Amino acid sequence: MTRIAVLGSTNMDLVAYVARAPEPGETVTGREFRTVPGGKGANQAVAAARAGGDVTMIGAVGDDAYGAQLRAGLEHAGLDTDLLHTAEGPSGIAHIVVDDTGANSIVVVPGANGTVTALGPGEMAAIAGADLLLLQLELPLSAVIEGARVAHAQGVRTILAPSPVQPLPAELLDCVDLLIPNEHEAAALTGFTDPRAAARHLLSQVPAVIVTLGAKGCLYAARGGEPVIFPAPEVTAVDTTGAGDTFVGTLAVALGERRPVPESLAWASSAAALCVQRPGASTSMPYRTEIDAA
Repeated sequence: MTRIAVLGSTNMDLVAYVARAPEPGETVTGREFRTVPGGKGANQAVAAARAGGDVTMIGAVGDDAYGAQLRAGLEHAGLDTDLLHTAEGPSGIAHIVVDDTGANSIVVVPGANGTVTALGPGEMAAIAGADLLLLQLELPLSAVIEGARVAHAQGVRTILAPSPVQPLPAELLDCVDLLIPNEHEAAALTGFTDPRAAARHLLSQVPAVIVTLGAKGCLYAARGGEPVIFPAPEVTAVDTTGAGDTFVGTLAVALGERRPVPESLAWASSAAALCVQRPGASTSMPYRTEIDAA
């Protein structure tokens, strides 16, 4: 079983479903509201666990009611939460608006996630003992960099999803084995709107890149080869929230099982396609049996 350490955020998603998202200064009436466990780190962790990974979650929740719910949900998903600390104050939240096309807009308030600024001996040991480390950018950058350094020093394969997008320091990129931005993040990081051009630019900084393209699939590029687009299954999206995290978490399991890259990408794309056909983020993520049957 693939051992995966996830150093990342844990949020409660506050999701409003509307016909269309409001314009600035406009009020619209929604048809439904849900609270759903989320956070990019926790989402990737749940996706990996459901896909068959042995997952350790590293991060923090608040000492509020959301914190207790978030911890219980991760434990129910089979994650090791011994390194998910409880901080004073509120848990992280994400305010999400989902329209009738399945598109979403998100505002994240870090809460307890902002307290994770450095790693202790336990966190370092968990990363060193993993097969892969998953990173995102919803924790303070100091902790992300430290986690990447520990993984790199121990030969642990490191995957970074650079979201929310921000300039990436060389000291972080030097420790990343696989960078997985979406097409908008890739453009923001490189200045190139063409995914192929963006990927080629990013290959000067990391060994391999996957640019996710939503319904169009993903583009894979590695040093020494040409970028290749892998199409996604054609489905009708209900809610795209969590699709990227599903892709990353599932892909990590496949790569940890040493599957060939094309097979790994197809498997992860199938998982993401299943995710978008259901409402919610972590609640919509498929189990291994469902992915295998897709």
